[in-house]
Amino acid sequence: MGINTKLIDAKNSPDKPAMDQSAAGEQGILGGRVCTNTALRLAARRLGQLYDEALAPLDLKATQLALIAEIDKLMVADRQGPTLQELAARLAIQLSALTHALRPLVRDGFVELRPDAKDRRTKHGVLTPLGKARLSEAAVRWAAANDRVEAVLGPASAASLRALADQVASDAFLAAYKAEH
Repeated sequence: MGINTKLIDAKNSPDKPAMDQSAAGEQGILGGRVCTNTALRLAARRLGQLYDEALAPLDLKATQLALIAEIDKLMVADRQGPTLQELAARLAIQLSALTHALRPLVRDGFVELRPDAKDRRTKHGVLTPLGKARLSEAAVRWAAANDRVEAVLGPASAASLRALADQVASDAFLAAYKAEH
């Protein structure tokens, strides 16, 4: 099905430059530039809301699903689970933000924090049996939401969006950005 590209193309025609309301508001202070960060944050919030709605019956948010899915993935390689430092690095978040995000998952019995056998100061995140069951339930709801997003965007646009997001999230992009100044 896909988004109505004729409508999008008409908005972005050479005769009429693309400028949504947020871009129009930024026109003055940003000297006519549009903010890529703002556009991506708005898109991410919209997608987050859609995935959160799909997971709401399970009392999970999409960010929590991503967290328990990453713990599950990393537990396959290491039975004691990833360290919190490893998990934060994989998710590209600060350790303090990770511990904050883990609190409700620990409280609800989905994740346990276990001390490392060699260094008691180091903690490992481990999915409980309840956490694994909730992950399985959530994966079904997530897949349905993901399929709907893909249907609305169209497979090619969805693939392009993911590829661009992966590019921006890459170490190569960060290195190139830092090399520019």
